[in-house]
Amino acid sequence: MPNWLLPENIADVLPSEARKIEDLRRLMLDRFRTYGYELVMPPMLEYVESLLTGTGHDLDLRTFKLVDQLSGRTMGLRADITPQIARIDAHLLNRKGVTRLCYAGSVLFTRPRNLLATREPFQIGAEIFGHSGLEADLEIQELLLYCLQLAGLKQIRIDLCHAGVLESLIERVPAAEAIESQLFGALATKDVPQLEALTRDLPTHLRDALLALTTLYGEPSETLARAREVLPDLPGVKAALDDLAYLAASQSKDGPAVLSIDLADLRGYQYHSGVMFAAYVDGIPNAIARGGRYDKVGQAFGRDRPATGFSLDLRELAAISPVEARSNAILAPADDVPGLRAKIDSLRDAGEVVIRMLPGHDQDFEEFTGDRVLVEKDGQWVVTPR
Repeated sequence: MPNWLLPENIADVLPSEARKIEDLRRLMLDRFRTYGYELVMPPMLEYVESLLTGTGHDLDLRTFKLVDQLSGRTMGLRADITPQIARIDAHLLNRKGVTRLCYAGSVLFTRPRNLLATREPFQIGAEIFGHSGLEADLEIQELLLYCLQLAGLKQIRIDLCHAGVLESLIERVPAAEAIESQLFGALATKDVPQLEALTRDLPTHLRDALLALTTLYGEPSETLARAREVLPDLPGVKAALDDLAYLAASQSKDGPAVLSIDLADLRGYQYHSGVMFAAYVDGIPNAIARGGRYDKVGQAFGRDRPATGFSLDLRELAAISPVEARSNAILAPADDVPGLRAKIDSLRDAGEVVIRMLPGHDQDFEEFTGDRVLVEKDGQWVVTPR
């Protein structure tokens, strides 16, 4: 095997793609900052006890593990940055009030999410800690929509769900609690035959309610009305549906996204504890971003602190974004003549891309468009159209 081959579902990011990803990263981090989010940079690897605290079995399976030669302890290469952000909030910042944090960095999966997906996504996200009210959920969803708009995406759909519905249904039913992860998985894929098999021995009212979840999706008001009719009148179920009704009513009817409810869209449930949401756009079959409330992670770190946020893969987003990554550039001679270097420096200080034309080489730019040239006129270096 040639020694330059990379592992399956691992690939280099070449200039045109890298520039687009970097442009989107800067746009989003700048947008986060305007909302008051502070940038943090967690390490790529940690001890697994910290990295996987409160995250569930699925994340454990996606995490590469290795032995630290200094301590002999098992370490993991992060497969999700969100738990790290929760650790930072709980044990390093330890603030009492509301904290807004954001991040951007690579994660690594043991297996790709699908046959064509990378095992090294570039994850970017934002999280709010310290506020349990729905105002935080609204802000996070608004921020996600801004990010997708910055990437030039249209026809965005936001699906709302709530982990509390299923938790309330199976609460105090030991047989159901014992197969909770299988129920979540069958609901997330709307695998009705599998769900029927899993619920065969459960109480009839619970079985009917779980099967009904696979049909409860669509326009918010109609879907929530049907949910109130067919689901048991449990306090937890009612509270979850009330939360979803509030969020749906608070969204602008003329906003950039179409809002819908999908009570079975429970992917990524591992550490979510309340409102969940997924963003879908034309071009890819799976959600481009996911988020929601994950108060339980804070509990697992020893600090009971409400939290909500979202994350997305910038590499996946860049692949479908219509935002143009090419950049206009000024072409300059490579000669060392009086005044030329000072002029080039001043242009670069002003944010212009200036490329010196090396002698003896034809210039073939993939990433830059040389639309202007630097020429000498009457003893002065000036920029003129090419």
